[in-house]
Amino acid sequence: MERFLTLLRHAKSSWADPQLADFDRPLNERGKRDAPEMGRRLAARGLQPNLVLTSPAKRARKTARKVARKLGLAKPRVVHEAALYLAEPGDLRAVLSRLDPSCRDVLVVGHNPGITDFANELTGADIDNVPTTGAVRIRLRGADWSQALAAGGALLWFDYPKRKEA
Repeated sequence: MERFLTLLRHAKSSWADPQLADFDRPLNERGKRDAPEMGRRLAARGLQPNLVLTSPAKRARKTARKVARKLGLAKPRVVHEAALYLAEPGDLRAVLSRLDPSCRDVLVVGHNPGITDFANELTGADIDNVPTTGAVRIRLRGADWSQALAAGGALLWFDYPKRKEA
């Protein structure tokens, strides 16, 4: 069975308040502009995930909300997952492996270096860096998420705000 995974790095965050904890950093102006733009691009590609999993960090939650809005997704389909905060590939794999097999298309909003490393691990690609608000779309095959992730997948596309649209 085909499954699809979109890995999205959160939009650009603000470092204006050095006293603010990393977890609580908001989006900066560029991030507020790029998140809906990437949502528009994902919608133009026909993305309609069954589920959006996001890190609970403020910058990731705000990115997920702005992108989901552009995709026309209902709020209950956006789920905060504590294990995604600064997740490494093994953490991402563990979260996704627990998903119900009926869920066939998932968007994960998280952080680097985990997003870039996991995209490369799953596809064998050599992406140097998924920039802020960058998205990687992967096709997987397997009876469930655990099997699909173990088998690896194919990189369908890689897009980010500064990349010229084709």
